Amino acid sequence: MATEINGVDYGPLTQLLGRWIGNKGLDNAPDANADPDKTAYTDELTFTVAGPAENAEEQQLVAVKYHHVVRKSENGQIFHDQIGHWIYEASTGRIMHSLTIPRGLCVLAGGKVSQNQISQAQDETVFEVKATAGSDTFGIIQSPFMAEKARTNTFEMRLSIKGDELSYEEKMSLFIYGKDFEHIDMSSLRRVIYD
Repeated sequence: MATEINGVDYGPLTQLLGRWIGNKGLDNAPDANADPDKTAYTDELTFTVAGPAENAEEQQLVAVKYHHVVRKSENGQIFHDQIGHWIYEASTGRIMHSLTIPRGLCVLAGGKVSQNQISQAQDETVFEVKATAGSDTFGIIQSPFMAEKARTNTFEMRLSIKGDELSYEEKMSLFIYGKDFEHIDMSSLRRVIYD
């Protein structure tokens, strides 16, 4: 797969580009007692190029921006809307994931990208990132309400691409309703438009 677009090499980020649709999502979120409440969902992810960036005339980055919309399978109601960027630094191989959720939560997670050969005909690209509340680098910022009532302590995401199939598992360790809770979202999507 070619990784250069308009003279900019996006490396592994080129595999994200396009519009992805899924109907196999599962949200394991806390109910009012911080017990598991599982909700099936459909989701749509759209990735577009954001361009190159330079920091302090030293660091060279490339980025793609995305919009993620999640709807309850039972009634189509949107219950999660998220925007952000995936950022790649070719010189170090570092991958970064920034996201904003309109509940008063922002995350900058960092990690690595790896390629695995599944068969002679197919490769898998895996993006793995983590963030921790209180970190000066890859951290979590949340509103006073969220910090007090539904604090996110850690964020982890593993996103895998095999051709036109994308799957992810996202874990957020929460302290909510007086209890620790592992909030997990997972889904499988298929690319319907390559951008």
